[in-house]
Amino acid sequence: MNKKQNTQLLKYVSLVTLTLQNALVGLSMRYARTRSGDMFLYSTAVFMAEVVKLITCLFMVFLEEGSFSKFISALDNTVIKQPKDTLKVCVPSLVYVIQNNLLYVSASNLDAATYQVTYQLKILTTAFFAIVILKRTLKKIQWGALVILLLGVILVQLAQSGPKTVPSGIEQNHLLGFTAALTACFLSGFAGIYFEKILKGSEISVWMRNVQLSLLSLPIGFLTCHLNDGKVIRNQGFFFGYDGFVIYLVLLQACGGLIVAMVVKHADNILKGFATSLAIVISCVASIYLFNFQLTLQFTLGASLVICSIFMYSHQPKTAPSRHLISEKRPHNLSLKKKSHHSAIPEFKFAQSLREN
Repeated sequence: MNKKQNTQLLKYVSLVTLTLQNALVGLSMRYARTRSGDMFLYSTAVFMAEVVKLITCLFMVFLEEGSFSKFISALDNTVIKQPKDTLKVCVPSLVYVIQNNLLYVSASNLDAATYQVTYQLKILTTAFFAIVILKRTLKKIQWGALVILLLGVILVQLAQSGPKTVPSGIEQNHLLGFTAALTACFLSGFAGIYFEKILKGSEISVWMRNVQLSLLSLPIGFLTCHLNDGKVIRNQGFFFGYDGFVIYLVLLQACGGLIVAMVVKHADNILKGFATSLAIVISCVASIYLFNFQLTLQFTLGASLVICSIFMYSHQPKTAPSRHLISEKRPHNLSLKKKSHHSAIPEFKFAQSLREN
């Protein structure tokens, strides 16, 4: 198999993986929170997902270092002997724990399709924080995409019917679900841009950064468990309501995010946009059969606008290279400078995919 065929195969694998991950997380969370039987505590599921991520990232750091002594030394030098650097990660650690808890609240109160569409507002919030914190500028087509995205989500929300009771016995509150999703989008946008800024100014590997994140997320997550569900945990136990499906959901959120983090390195913006759009379609179709979701014209129009906005925002028109860039007389140090300026971007996308799932 030649290089071109390998690239094509890798793109298809990336597309399938990204699509399945995006669709399965929303559908699985919705099913887990609406099925009949003992209801698990979502705060403990968020905590356990962080435990799995920490174990996996520690293993990856061990593979990077090559020996146990180097592994221990790396942890000591990075985490213990650089407390100020480690404390920088406290902010996104706290934010990601709150965000992941809010996503469960949203999935408990919104249909999987509505949840999938609404959560795309993180594109808008990420753009906002990129402008405010990183002083970036957006193209006209991206501004237009954000307006269309907002209109699409508004249409989807207005298409929702009144409160209804699900098999678990919980009465859905669409306002609560939308508020939770919207807050999670703001937190996602802020944490993502903050994390990108940290990665750009550091030589620490992505896996080690995520070890720091998980080490700080665990005590925050554990505290959240006892603040939200302390009484149930004391009376029923930490793993109350857990079964095979909940364990699968925890692994899907943790390991699924790690898998996506790896394949996203090989996926361009168009491919990721296509995968997100496919996931929305799959969620809509699956919700009709699994959750008796009523697909209306207004919802379809809103979802279509959101899908359109995703492609518009990720569109990168081809530009002709500048003459000074193709000149043979270009100074060598200019080339190195440009390379170092963009070197953190792939790592950020990799790390952001890992934390967002």
